[in-house]
Amino acid sequence: MRLDNSRQSDNVEDRRASGPRIGGRGTIGIGTIVLALVAMYFGVDPSVVLQMAEGPPTTQQAPASRPPANDPQAIFVSKVLGETEDTWSAIFQKDLNRQYVAPKLVLFRGATPTACGTGQSAMGPFYCPGDSKVYIDLAFFDELQNRFKAPGDFAQAYVIAHEVGHHVQHLLGISDQVDNLRRRNPSQANALSVRMELQADCFAGLWAQRADAARNILEGGDVEEALGAATAIGDDRLQKQSQGYVVPDTFTHGSSAQRVRWFKRGLESGSIKQCDTFSASSL
Repeated sequence: MRLDNSRQSDNVEDRRASGPRIGGRGTIGIGTIVLALVAMYFGVDPSVVLQMAEGPPTTQQAPASRPPANDPQAIFVSKVLGETEDTWSAIFQKDLNRQYVAPKLVLFRGATPTACGTGQSAMGPFYCPGDSKVYIDLAFFDELQNRFKAPGDFAQAYVIAHEVGHHVQHLLGISDQVDNLRRRNPSQANALSVRMELQADCFAGLWAQRADAARNILEGGDVEEALGAATAIGDDRLQKQSQGYVVPDTFTHGSSAQRVRWFKRGLESGSIKQCDTFSASSL
């Protein structure tokens, strides 16, 4: 991935120096932490688990600062975030006649307060619409390579782009519409979650296509790295690894094949209209 000429985003908060802190929506007990761990292995959307925390958000916040200038991983995510900002700003202006409002990206270790409850490293990267922030413990990138066997810098960029895709859904009102549908028809909650996640994958592919067309960021093998990551974190693959069998009705993110298919659709089309998973007759 070519990022030598990419700018670093100013929207990165570094909370790693503060260590794990519990905050957000009140106290999180050991039962909630265990639930979060189980949810991760069964492919449940982390934001759904986070929102189950009781009580209103507190004002407690871990100290945040700019990432150090000599931290290669922090520089990498800052540049990827900058690429998403530049790309989505252009898409919103040219395709939607709207102004893009960039999210913050928070680096943390262990646990950190969010507007959606307490974020846990074990739940992987996630987006919180309550504060418009993407949260990530950079140790996940080691897990992506070692546990999920999905190495490469563009595999990591795909993860960030996917979470930014959820921010785009929030800005476009898609997230609110889906939340309303979930409340009216709880039995469709998982199916709606799958369509949300696959659209975020499509948005990640769309970002890659547009960013490469504008600034030539892709190198040979990059797309394969992203497809490898999409395959590795499909619900069927994760369920097979954790419990030995697959239960499609419990999917919340989509199968490996579906995640690959929708990322490629965004990558090949370069069109936000082609990422309408909610109108698709089949996924």
